[in-house]
Amino acid sequence: MSDLKSFAYGLPKAELHLHLEGTLEPELKFELAARNGIELAEKTVEDVRATYNFTDLTSFLAVYYPAMQVLQTADDFHDLAWAYLLKAKENGVVHVEMFFDPQAHTSRGVPFENVISGYRRAAVRAQDELGVSAELILCFLRDFSAEYAMATLMEALPYKQWIVGVGLDSDERDNPPAKFAAVFTRAKAEGFFLTMHCDIDQVGSIDNIRTVIEEIAVDRIDHGTNIVEDDSLVELVKAKGLGLTTCPVSNSFVTEQMKSDEIVGLLRRGVRVMLNSDDPAYFGAYVADNYVALAEQAELTSKDLVQLAINSFEASWLPAGRRAAYIEQVRDYARSQGIDLPA
Repeated sequence: MSDLKSFAYGLPKAELHLHLEGTLEPELKFELAARNGIELAEKTVEDVRATYNFTDLTSFLAVYYPAMQVLQTADDFHDLAWAYLLKAKENGVVHVEMFFDPQAHTSRGVPFENVISGYRRAAVRAQDELGVSAELILCFLRDFSAEYAMATLMEALPYKQWIVGVGLDSDERDNPPAKFAAVFTRAKAEGFFLTMHCDIDQVGSIDNIRTVIEEIAVDRIDHGTNIVEDDSLVELVKAKGLGLTTCPVSNSFVTEQMKSDEIVGLLRRGVRVMLNSDDPAYFGAYVADNYVALAEQAELTSKDLVQLAINSFEASWLPAGRRAAYIEQVRDYARSQGIDLPA
C-alpha cells in the first residue's frame, strides 16, 4: 500500500478502547510531579521508559498504577486528557470514548470530583477547539470489591450526564465478570451503556466472554479476541452487532503476537472489530500506528482499513444520525483516495 502511514493518519476514525491514565507520557509525568512536589524514582525520560518491560497484564499493571501518583488536581486530569486529545486529532480521531479509572485515584485520597471535572473540561474543550467529539466511560477496577464498585457508581450518579457508559478493567485473574453483575445491572438501570474487558489469553477467557454476552448483556466487549475459541459465540456477537475493541500493538507486549490472525479472521467473518491504542504512552503507538502495524503484519488493503474505521463508528455509542454522518466522512475520505467502495 503506497504511503500507508499517511493514509492511516488521515482516515477518520473513532477510538473506543483508550485508557486516559495510559496516555501519561514520561515528559508529562515529570511535569506533574514537579507541580505537585512529588519526587520520582526515575530521573530521566529514558529511566521511565526502561521500566516498560512487560511480559503479561500483571507486569504491566505493576508499572501502570504507581505512575498515577502524580495525578492530584483537576488541572492535572485536564492536562492529561488534553495531551491525549491533541494526539488523537493528529491520528485522525474524530470521536473518542475514553476510559477512566476513578478508583485508582479515590483509593489514594484524590476526590472523585477532581478526576471527573478535569477530564470533562478537556472533553468539552476538544469539541470546541479541535472538532473532536469526546465521551467518558467510567471503569471499575476488578481487583477491588464489588461493594467498592457499587459505591463508586453511586458517587458518579450526580455526574451521569458527563458519562456515557461503564466498563470493567484491571487484573482479570479470579475476578470474573459475574463478580460485578449487580453493579452492571444497576448501571444499566441508570441509563449507562455497558462494556467489559475480556483480556487476551486469560485463564477462563472464553467463559468470561460467554458471561458478558449472555448474562451481563454488554453493549460492547473490550479485547475479546479469544472468542475465536467458540464458533457459536462468534456467530452470536455477529448477530447482535457487538463491537470488539481490539488493540494489536498492546497485544504484542503481553503475548507473543499482536493477534493479527484472530483480528483479521473476525474482520473477514463480518464481526464488528476495530483498532484502538489501549495505553499508548506505555506501548509506544497511538491509534493510527495500530492501523499501520496491523496492515503491515497482516498485509491488509486500504479497503480493509476503511472497513475497520467504519466498524469503529458502528460500534460506538453515538446517536444514529451522528454515527451515519461520521461513516459518510470515512467513505468520502476513501473516495478521495481513489478507493472504490460499494454503494
